[in-house]
Amino acid sequence: MAELNDLPIRDSLKGRAPYGAPQLHVPVALNVNENTHEISESILVDIISRLAIALKAINRYPDREFTQLRLALAKYLGHDLNETQLWAANGSNEILQQIFMAFGGPGRKALSFSPTYSMYSLIASSTDTAYVEIQRPERFELSAGLVVEAIREHQPDITIICSPNNPTGTPVSLDVIEAAYAATSGVLVVDEAYAEFSLNDDSALSLLDGRERLLISRTMSKAFAFAGARVGYLASDAAVCDAMRLVRLPYHLSALTQAAAEAALAHSHEMLRTVEEIREQRDRLYVAFQDIGLDPYRSDANFILVGGLENPDQMWTALLERGILVRNVGIPQTLRITVGTEEETSAVISAITDLLSSK
Repeated sequence: MAELNDLPIRDSLKGRAPYGAPQLHVPVALNVNENTHEISESILVDIISRLAIALKAINRYPDREFTQLRLALAKYLGHDLNETQLWAANGSNEILQQIFMAFGGPGRKALSFSPTYSMYSLIASSTDTAYVEIQRPERFELSAGLVVEAIREHQPDITIICSPNNPTGTPVSLDVIEAAYAATSGVLVVDEAYAEFSLNDDSALSLLDGRERLLISRTMSKAFAFAGARVGYLASDAAVCDAMRLVRLPYHLSALTQAAAEAALAHSHEMLRTVEEIREQRDRLYVAFQDIGLDPYRSDANFILVGGLENPDQMWTALLERGILVRNVGIPQTLRITVGTEEETSAVISAITDLLSSK
């Protein structure tokens, strides 16, 4: 049997490893920023009934323009958006890939600020887009000055700002977004995958009017507890959606995906009820980690980056031995921990407290 290196793959793909976090069956899985709360039975029943209706016509291709889903997304987001300004795909990763396919590519450059979401560099590489990462300051907080200086120096075709930032949880103020947009002649992508967990309404959605190069990527994987459905979406000027049509595959959103997403959006108020509980458990984790002498970073997301660990690899292994899976994202002396249910939060606090006290 051949190995990967035996195949005539593109030079830019040689030596690369695929993206992926460990998928282990453990009692407490807090490594990939999922919403660990299950969807209520009443909502599941509605989703299933809509899937059944979609299955009756499964011999036909789905609506290529997924019009009803775009209408539902526009209604959910508000900000006077209409369906022509919404786009959707199989997870926000596919949204980002389509953005790179439309605005990146050979001879073009993307810019972001590290540490940040690792898929940006992987998508850049897979589309042969040059990629530059500017190091964030010590506490990972971005300033308008830092962002503008980087854009002016590197002149990117695509600038990506993750807000709140993954894997640090760091919020980004709107003045930073405004300054970045004014500084670039390319597109500015604001990745708001975790926006619903923020305590304020500082979404870049409020900046869309009159800014045709501002693209806001979101997902239903996190706050909606819909990770397995793979639904991401984009809010932008309608012309950007036209650009997405140039690079999307035909009928890229299945009829079942559309039906499930429309059902979830119809119950958005109930689907988002767990957000407040997650915020409470996030604050509880933050205080508990401070109390035991660790250094949690400020987070507006559904996870916390915990600093002050002498040996993160050792802690990761020790937690796994206790049935708790967290994420080592490679930032020295840190682990990233998804905020789970009250019971899962208690398990994490208890385990880490015990492990530190037994040293």
